[in-house]
Amino acid sequence: MHNFDDLIYRSTAFTLNALEEANSKILNELQTGASSIAVKNLQMIQLQKVILATGMFSIFESILQEELSCRNGFEEAKKILIQKGKDELHDRFIDFYYAINVLKHGKGKSYDILVAKSGSLPFRIKMPGENFFEEGDVSEVSTFVEVDGQFVLNCADLIEQVSEEIRIE
Repeated sequence: MHNFDDLIYRSTAFTLNALEEANSKILNELQTGASSIAVKNLQMIQLQKVILATGMFSIFESILQEELSCRNGFEEAKKILIQKGKDELHDRFIDFYYAINVLKHGKGKSYDILVAKSGSLPFRIKMPGENFFEEGDVSEVSTFVEVDGQFVLNCADLIEQVSEEIRIE
């Protein structure tokens, strides 16, 4: 069977490079004239990053459930990380787990937990009452978690590290 954590990192890097190339071309086009199509394409690129991050976590959960023979792969992985004394990795995994939940479901318990921890997170969340991450950024899509290339790479890196600790091949 394929090594998911290796493939997801390669796939993520490939996709982000292609998205960055497209983004650069569109930004160059906008230097010479405004275009609604160009703005929508910038937003599409941002949305694709959200889809990539949530998709990789969803597939990872499925693989965890199969490999660990359980109904809730994330809960089982969290238990293993705690048992192995990997507290920092566990905590980072939880933060991204909540972030993915917020991307999928919007405001709720996960969002409230992230708001309470907002100063110590490795990514930005939209605080209550905030409408934009960067007002005037025409590429921004409506999410409560800022999903940029670094966020997506961090997701892939986290999957790789958690996989290594629980020995998923």
